[in-house]
Amino acid sequence: MQMLQVQLEIGTDPREVARARRWARSRLTGCGLPAEEPVAEIVVLLVSELVTNAVVHTGRPAVLRMRLPRVPDRAAGPVRVEVADASTRAPRQRHARGEDTGGRGLELVSGLADRWGWHPEGDGKRIWCELDPRLDDEEEASGPRTAGPEAYWGTSAGRIGA
Repeated sequence: MQMLQVQLEIGTDPREVARARRWARSRLTGCGLPAEEPVAEIVVLLVSELVTNAVVHTGRPAVLRMRLPRVPDRAAGPVRVEVADASTRAPRQRHARGEDTGGRGLELVSGLADRWGWHPEGDGKRIWCELDPRLDDEEEASGPRTAGPEAYWGTSAGRIGA
């Protein structure tokens, strides 16, 4: 399985989120995954949420990394998105209510990614998520999954090792 790992340094300006989305789309396209593919759209949304969390909640620079298959091959393995920041504060999944303007980021990540977690790293932390196209193939063959990723990988709201 050939994978490509790419990274982008993220500044503290909220406009960095849009830049990260554009960068992610171009990297996905470069690996043969067109931007209109559902998997690519989900990956871009995951990038957006994780980078937004880093920019908004830490106020410090961060590093976005993506691990992608070199060829568009569903058997190549999961697409992985990671954001490393310089805050030791643990990510906390909140449950936003109707009119709340925030608090949905990790809820979206938990609902869209096949698995996610975080771990301390140096003076900060790394939060990651994976989207595995192979699971979509299994779903098509056997019907929809009845349990979310936490059933297979432990609680999504806690610390999960990479």
